[in-house]
Amino acid sequence: MKIYRDIEQLPFIPNAVVTTGSFDGVHIGHQVLINRLNELAHSVGGESVLLTFYPHVRKVLYPETAGKDLEMINSQQEKTELLEKTGLNNLVIINFTREFAKTTAEEFVENILVGKLGAKIIVVGYNHYFGHNKEGNYDKLMAMGKRLGFEVVEIPKQDLENETVGSSKIRRSLKDGKIMHANAYLDHIYFINTMFCEGSKVYNEIGYKTFGLTVDEDSKLIPPDGIYAIRVIVDNKNLKGMMLNNYHGTFIHPGLMKGIEVILLEAGINCCQKTGKVFVHKDITDNLDFRNTSNLKWQFEQAKIAIEDLIY
Repeated sequence: MKIYRDIEQLPFIPNAVVTTGSFDGVHIGHQVLINRLNELAHSVGGESVLLTFYPHVRKVLYPETAGKDLEMINSQQEKTELLEKTGLNNLVIINFTREFAKTTAEEFVENILVGKLGAKIIVVGYNHYFGHNKEGNYDKLMAMGKRLGFEVVEIPKQDLENETVGSSKIRRSLKDGKIMHANAYLDHIYFINTMFCEGSKVYNEIGYKTFGLTVDEDSKLIPPDGIYAIRVIVDNKNLKGMMLNNYHGTFIHPGLMKGIEVILLEAGINCCQKTGKVFVHKDITDNLDFRNTSNLKWQFEQAKIAIEDLIY
């Protein structure tokens, strides 16, 4: 998959088959659309192109309201990794600004999708809107297609709804700590790309060494307080562990990502200052007593037993 981040450097792609959108989570509904995109590109001897925006439109246009507390399922790096697995040929990431938001639907299609990318087919969902004030829609695209010489393919409502799970529904599942629900909707395991760091020393008192997580985007959505069954990939090792979320707890360690730490069930592994992935498979408990170390140790031991018994 080729990745482009400069709108002025976009290549002209003969027979490009293009779609646009946020695609946060790259969930089942997104995959339906991308599969169709790839099929169409193959049928016309062209290449599939997905054009997305960063930062999220709501964060730019409504920073104090709708975008203020908007959390994303994926960081940009995570989303790129997921899109690469779909067989997509080209990913275009446009830096979304207030100035770019003034681009009309006609300018966006004529100057970018057709003028720069050479779109032969534009693929949209049944409820897709685009351009300044969301003035662009399927009917407008059809009219422009007749004038500019491109075809418009709309993914029918029933096709998307058979597989569609909105990103907002997945975000809600994650925020509620319903990890298995979120993973089913995503059709992959929710994960966090991270740089591991030193964890809180306080857990050493009860016999557990922890590693903190750091990420490059503050808007990354993190599940609520509790213990979660995880799989850690670091140094090409695949390790079972537990993730502790203590965002509102008393042991939060300055500098850690929202109070998140991991405990590896395999002893002797030091992942501090190493990059890796944390795959979150299942919520174990959300009823933690961080105020009492004796109770906390017992809870850790029970969670460890439950996690070791899981097959994942």
